[in-house]
Amino acid sequence: MAIKRFRPLTPSQRFRTVPDFAEITSTVPEKSLLEPQSKSGGRNNKGRITAYHRGGGHRQHYRRIDFKREKLNIPARVASIEYDPNRSARISLLHYADGEKRYVLAPEGVNVNDVVFAGEQAEIKVGNCMPLERMPLGTMIHNIEMRPGKGAQMVRSAGTMAQLVAKEGDKATLKMPSTEVRTVPIKCYATIGQVGNLAHKNVSWGKAGAARWRGWRPITRGVAMNPVDHPMGGGEGKSSGGRHPCTPWGIPTKGYKTRSKRKSLKHLVERRKKGK
Repeated sequence: MAIKRFRPLTPSQRFRTVPDFAEITSTVPEKSLLEPQSKSGGRNNKGRITAYHRGGGHRQHYRRIDFKREKLNIPARVASIEYDPNRSARISLLHYADGEKRYVLAPEGVNVNDVVFAGEQAEIKVGNCMPLERMPLGTMIHNIEMRPGKGAQMVRSAGTMAQLVAKEGDKATLKMPSTEVRTVPIKCYATIGQVGNLAHKNVSWGKAGAARWRGWRPITRGVAMNPVDHPMGGGEGKSSGGRHPCTPWGIPTKGYKTRSKRKSLKHLVERRKKGK
């Protein structure tokens, strides 16, 4: 995948880059795998804004992605590689031998007409899905489950991959893209290879309108507000708030740990390195 640049005929085009979509083989999604998607504008079931700076954006359908890869021991042919507006990765349309169609994340190096397989008897090949216990150490993987049968929850973004570094008892140790090292049950399924669309990190939106297309509204700084609207608001002239940076609800930020002590922390072997 390459990055397309523009001649700076307008100020917004000077720094704008877009992917060239050369790997896309079909622009018409599979209708049976589409679902309507409503927009909340960041509001909860009481009509109150709980996620700020959301709203607008282009209309889009949700593509049902098979994160479980539960059709075991049935070969599937890659029919097309498509764009998905709901994620950074590309998606592949699989045609199974029994006639069923499903979307999966498109790994790097898997092309149209390639055959992929899911199950314990799958060979070590990019695009195949199998339990971690069946993979050799050092295998690069993505689309990883955290609990057997729940479906993949980790390493699903464009260009990401994790490494299987150890297997001990009923646990497998993974080195994540963030350099964090954690364990998961060895029965969990994962897909071999790296998620495609590697150049996604090099794309520059270039203008405010590109953010609006994606449903992001403008952000107002707290110090630019009135005291009634934000703890850091008010003051004569261009004040810097006069207090430690905080959220609109007065909770301090910058320098405080924000990771909650959830059950997943007990599987943490090594935290990600500083600066990552």
